[in-house]
Amino acid sequence: MDQQQYRKLIHLAIQARERAYVPYSDFSVGAALLTDHGQFFTGCNIENKSYPAGLCAERVTMFSAVAAGYRTFEALAVSGWKRGREPENFCMPCGMCLQVISEFCGPEFDIYIVKNEEEVRHLKLKDLLPYVFDSLDR
Repeated sequence: MDQQQYRKLIHLAIQARERAYVPYSDFSVGAALLTDHGQFFTGCNIENKSYPAGLCAERVTMFSAVAAGYRTFEALAVSGWKRGREPENFCMPCGMCLQVISEFCGPEFDIYIVKNEEEVRHLKLKDLLPYVFDSLDR
């Protein structure tokens, strides 16, 4: 990923956070995904009165890319905090989202946790999910 793609990925995650539908928790999350073909996909968390029916931004983003025919990804950026406020901390993906990411991405997959355009934490999937559940674990 070049510097221009990196900046766009971070910017898109922040923009996606602003589109979150969070009337119950007021906690907005946005995600942006870069495919190996240079395509970008974004998503936001979408809540529902029946909490389990909602979906996290990371999964919305991954599922959108997969539904569009992509299966190989370069990097994911995630930005989250209370609706309408600048993040005060880094918002990590939940375990369910990490498991979904591991379905398509290996342990060296790049994940960027975005506080703002200047403050970004770079991690690998293996840092966030060191003991992934896969067919070898059955």
